Amino acid sequence: MRALIGQEVGRRGEAGTDWPRYLYSSPRAAASVMVLGYRLLGPRSLAALGAACARHGLGPALLGSRLHHTDLRKSLTVEQDAMKVELLPALTDNYMYLVIDEDTKEAAIVDPVQPQKVIETVKKHGVQLSTVLTTHHHWDHAGGNEKLVKLEPGLKVYGGDDRIGALTHKVTHLSTLQVGSLSVKCLSTPCHTSGHICYFVTKPGSAEPPAVFTGDTLFVAGCGKFYEGTADEMYKALLEILGRLPPDTRVYCGHEYTINNLKFARQVEPSNAAIREKLAWAKEKYNSGEPTVPSTIAEEFTYNPFMRGEDRAAARGGDGPGHHHEGHPQREGQFQGAPGLRWLQGLEPPWQMPSSAFGYSDVLGKLPPGTAGKSVLV
Repeated sequence: MRALIGQEVGRRGEAGTDWPRYLYSSPRAAASVMVLGYRLLGPRSLAALGAACARHGLGPALLGSRLHHTDLRKSLTVEQDAMKVELLPALTDNYMYLVIDEDTKEAAIVDPVQPQKVIETVKKHGVQLSTVLTTHHHWDHAGGNEKLVKLEPGLKVYGGDDRIGALTHKVTHLSTLQVGSLSVKCLSTPCHTSGHICYFVTKPGSAEPPAVFTGDTLFVAGCGKFYEGTADEMYKALLEILGRLPPDTRVYCGHEYTINNLKFARQVEPSNAAIREKLAWAKEKYNSGEPTVPSTIAEEFTYNPFMRGEDRAAARGGDGPGHHHEGHPQREGQFQGAPGLRWLQGLEPPWQMPSSAFGYSDVLGKLPPGTAGKSVLV
């Protein structure tokens, strides 16, 4: 596959090559770029390529089998009296989320990478789409913004990064906005990208569980890759910001990475029953085409190694503390240098990391001295 890309780039490397249209005419090369793009081109180059394809209207061609695979994945609607969330599978493993205020029938869409699917879902529910909530600028999250605002003029597009397409409202940490009667608080969680925002959605006065849309910061049993940040920033995002949300907060993440994340978590804590049970459940869901999202903040503290990392017993294969959320605020200041990730130093190589998840392949280079040299098999 690497040789194929080398051949294609060498053969078509002359000045002026229209890469989006060339990839359209060469599905073999397009598939290769999608498989190896993040490793060979890097996230910024691939983001630029994706944006160029979107401008040319060639997204489906570039994505190739990724779009086809989406057809095998089922959507899911999580209904509450005040708020309805529909999970919309996109690409190979992305999720878009339609958030509906039941009182006003006003709606927001999170990371609408496939605009036409969004429009169809909005019509199905008979709601008024007013808002786009973009977690970060990567093309598989923000790449549909420009087309969507053309299909639905007047949309308000929120995000924390000037690199986000069609941005109309730039937000910062603790900015607030309304979607009908729903309150949305913006949480700055830089690391995966410097402008990453998570969106915490509540219904004022309601006892129903709130929701948080975490993009590529927090996954079920995992965390995002450190493209533009540090382990300290990820620790703060996971433990000091997201980890302090109400325990029953439902976590809606950006990708379906659950099984691979849990396989890694099982290696970290082989005796953790919560991990084993969640993995068995996730496999059943995945095999039937159903999503493994949402989780809750409380659940993440039972099986997510990046939120359990302060407890050094985890690295020794222990069960860890029984009530992570209740005890967490008192732990602040106990450790230095990204303590929530330092447990990786206690693992003996070789240890298997999931190659399809963003969360692990860059961790070692971000940890304190003494961690270098650990073997990573991908």
